[in-house]
Amino acid sequence: MKNSTRFSSLLLDWNRNSNDRQMPWKGERDPYLVWLSEIILQQTRMEQGLPYFLRFKESYPTVRDLADAPEDDVMRLWQGLGYYSRARNLHHTAKQIAYELKGVFPSTYHDIVKLKGVGPYTAAAISSFIFGERQAVVDGNVIRVLARVYGIDTPFDTTDGKKHFAQLAQELISVDHPGEYNQAIMDFGATVCTPLSPKCGECPFAGMCVAYNQGLIEDLPVRSKKIVKKERFFYYLVLKDEKEMVVSKRSGDDIWKGLYILPYIESDKAIRRNIGQAVSDYLGHKVKVAGYSKPYSQQLTHQSHQSVFIFVEGVDLQNVHIDGGVRVPLDKLSTFGFPKVVHLFLVENSLL
Repeated sequence: MKNSTRFSSLLLDWNRNSNDRQMPWKGERDPYLVWLSEIILQQTRMEQGLPYFLRFKESYPTVRDLADAPEDDVMRLWQGLGYYSRARNLHHTAKQIAYELKGVFPSTYHDIVKLKGVGPYTAAAISSFIFGERQAVVDGNVIRVLARVYGIDTPFDTTDGKKHFAQLAQELISVDHPGEYNQAIMDFGATVCTPLSPKCGECPFAGMCVAYNQGLIEDLPVRSKKIVKKERFFYYLVLKDEKEMVVSKRSGDDIWKGLYILPYIESDKAIRRNIGQAVSDYLGHKVKVAGYSKPYSQQLTHQSHQSVFIFVEGVDLQNVHIDGGVRVPLDKLSTFGFPKVVHLFLVENSLL
């Protein structure tokens, strides 16, 4: 591309003169900490992920510290961040690096991308930031910048689109400063070329930006697939006495694996009648529903959740037999990791 050098130069000039976005991992030379930050920031805004990064860094300053941590502790520290498979993969890979690789982090893109939970974007970021390898990052910020500047209307979520953006990104990346370039284009997309109300008046590419000059800012980038969300309804059972509460640990391949939840009834539609009978059927004997919580709504990438917590009376906890269910002292609940909605309910009802 004729102006690839110009693009790189303009971006690096902006980064050195105008980019004041401060993040604690910028300039970091420990690949473990860069990897940790990149995993936390997958599908997470920087403002939300930063406190988690700082807590993980303090709790597990080295990859061996993380590898040796109990899984429940790792999941509890991740609580509220969502996409919990990231935490499980993080813990798994920490063990791999600490024990199989003798604590030595892989130093090339080719080897880094083989780690569980590490995709092309994260591998490119680590290999360029730490090891100076010329591997371009391609994420939503990068796609948005390139689509607008170069007027690319190929849908980015198609095979052709992914290939096109990856090739263009690799062509544009600075030869001499790949790590700085990658950080700069991510920062630029996050702070200037934003999804809504981009700061075109501050953009160094305004003169060459196709979207800006042709009035296509709101049209680019293009997505071909509309996300259809699955709707799920959860009815959690509050089974407690003055000392204990029943919780269970999630397993299988569904959401929240490795976290603790309350026993629940799930439906693909709202249960509007006979909820008391449904609870009694679930527990295997007649119980009384004493009340309900307010409804809680949660939007995930591919799922929409509606949750209600049901207060149940007339239950002898010693006779509650639920797969994976355990009785936990109320004063120990804070040591368990719960999904966001369950954690919020427990806090709002003074159980945490």
